[in-house]
Amino acid sequence: MIRSTVNRPHRAVQPRVNSPMTTLDVINPATGKRIASLPADNGQSIAAKYAAARAAQPSWAGTPLRQRLAVIAKFRERVIARTEELAQTLTAETAKPITQARNELRGLLPRLDFFLRETAAALRPRTVLRDRAGGMNERLTWEPLGVVANISAWNYPYFVSCNVVIPALLAGNTVLYKPSEYATRTGLLLAELLHDSGAPTHAMIPLVGGGEVGAAVIAQPVDGVYFTGSYATGRKIARAVAGRMIKVQLELGGKDPVYVCDDVDIAKAAASTADGAFYNNGQSCCSIERLYVHERIFAEFVQAFVATVRSFKIGDPRREETYISALTRPAQRDVLTAQVSDAVAKGAKLLLGGKRPRTKDRVFPPTVLANVDHRMAVMREESFGPIIGIMPVRDDDEAVALMNDSEYGLTAGVYSRDERRARSILARVRSGSAYWNCCDRVSPRLPWSGIAHSGMGVTLSREGIRSFTRPRGWHLRAP
Repeated sequence: MIRSTVNRPHRAVQPRVNSPMTTLDVINPATGKRIASLPADNGQSIAAKYAAARAAQPSWAGTPLRQRLAVIAKFRERVIARTEELAQTLTAETAKPITQARNELRGLLPRLDFFLRETAAALRPRTVLRDRAGGMNERLTWEPLGVVANISAWNYPYFVSCNVVIPALLAGNTVLYKPSEYATRTGLLLAELLHDSGAPTHAMIPLVGGGEVGAAVIAQPVDGVYFTGSYATGRKIARAVAGRMIKVQLELGGKDPVYVCDDVDIAKAAASTADGAFYNNGQSCCSIERLYVHERIFAEFVQAFVATVRSFKIGDPRREETYISALTRPAQRDVLTAQVSDAVAKGAKLLLGGKRPRTKDRVFPPTVLANVDHRMAVMREESFGPIIGIMPVRDDDEAVALMNDSEYGLTAGVYSRDERRARSILARVRSGSAYWNCCDRVSPRLPWSGIAHSGMGVTLSREGIRSFTRPRGWHLRAP
């Protein structure tokens, strides 16, 4: 049984919420129409929810782990039973194509299975020394942090939220959970499913609102802050909690590079990297955003890549065949338009897309730029949309130098028939995850982490489970 070791007083504070909104409007990005108006949190409700989470934490931590695991097992069953409803809700408020929304929910199941299978082993107390002659035992336990705040993201709300909420609850913490304002109904459904599965209402408490509500949540005397989002916001959070000596994890953006060597099957590599760049409208921290191709195959690769992207169906996210749909955040179209203009002005060749549609269609068309270089924003600044720059390189050394020429370090990939060559290249690239002949992939068995502007801390894997605890050393001498 794991119990909280946090005994000092934690008094709730009533933060000043700059925008005292009483409701949050949920807008369908594909139509621009309001689909819901939800009561929003304010300073008083946030303080009250924190106090409830703090009061509930010792009891939840004292609940045997097998019972907490049973809650998550029931949650998994409810996700399966309500997959279509959950997918339709996700598509309505984020414009994620419906087939991709279903894929996210199906992909959640192996992550839940991992947590169900591995948590007990990850948090099992260990005796690290048993000195029978001297009577000294040394023991290691993993104690819950207490109350943690999770400020989550909208692009993969089930993946991102459950990477934090599930292991945090299993470790004995209570959670103040603010889903993104662009996926609030999805976040509320996630909380509802957990409550219906047996999680106490005060162990997992959702909050509704925009950035000002997130800021007010982390202003509470929580024991950990877990954020997924942009580098700019992550930096603000780091500054806001500096000096409080609490656990902070920031899963931030990426400018993820892939290098295509000259020995690949060009058609297969083009198809794989095109999907890695444009899946979910390119709205992923680990989408390919920079593509380097050996000059020997550059022209043929680009031709195959463009042909693949042309085949992607654009349209209503509710349609089964749709691959590209509206951006979740309409303002991102301005960012992408500016990146295209900057690249073309500096000599890039626009091969596909690039222009905002003149109609009411809210889609930014899939865009491919060739002959780019690192003077251009599209190769340096996060795009987070359906756009890619493709640059020729002379050799492996130039590819490594360009891949490392970034403030981000989330993922990096190499396509090659030669594993030794690929691993040698990747060993020299700074990134939290490395891919050979694959991309845009996350495994629950491996740690998910970033370097530099891509964040700090780790989720997933056994290390990720333990990130919601503090290790405690026991020195036990027999009398």
